Amino acid sequence: MPSNLELFANIANLIAVLLAARNSVHTWSVGIVGCLLFGWLFFTVQLYADVTLQGFFIVTSAMGWWAWLRGNAGGALPISRTPPRALLGYLGLAVIVAVAYGLLLHRFTDAYAPLVDSLVLTFSVLAQLLLMRRRVETWYGWLLVNTLAVPLFASRELYLTAGLYVLFWCNAWYGLYRWRRELQGQERLA
Repeated sequence: MPSNLELFANIANLIAVLLAARNSVHTWSVGIVGCLLFGWLFFTVQLYADVTLQGFFIVTSAMGWWAWLRGNAGGALPISRTPPRALLGYLGLAVIVAVAYGLLLHRFTDAYAPLVDSLVLTFSVLAQLLLMRRRVETWYGWLLVNTLAVPLFASRELYLTAGLYVLFWCNAWYGLYRWRRELQGQERLA
């Protein structure tokens, strides 16, 4: 049976994702609440890298909220691909940071699964940054994150959260399909 904290964190984050799909500015405020709740939840089960990740999401949500309220005078950013050399560098950096952070957590905390937790952190940051730039590779990042996160959360008996991340995994496949299709349409027009 999920705790009330896990239940409320999942509900808030699910609502935030639904609001994002509806293009509602309220996605950001509800998302911040959801991230605060997830941060607290992950702290209670010793997933400290995920606590750090929620802090990152709070900051980027505040930035998104501000940007949406101000509007985008230049029009929508088109979907694009990340240059292969840059993507390889980003992937290498994400792995190096994950290993370093995982070692720190292992050495100085009682973190559970510090390396896997750190991989979820670093690849979530990378996927979020790619998403903010509308790079199609964001969806591969989210697929990896969700593939790692589902068993990690289940291993801490956060079954509801693991289930939500299964839905996020399915959404990542859908996003990849949609964005690749839109990118192909853009390329045909160019």
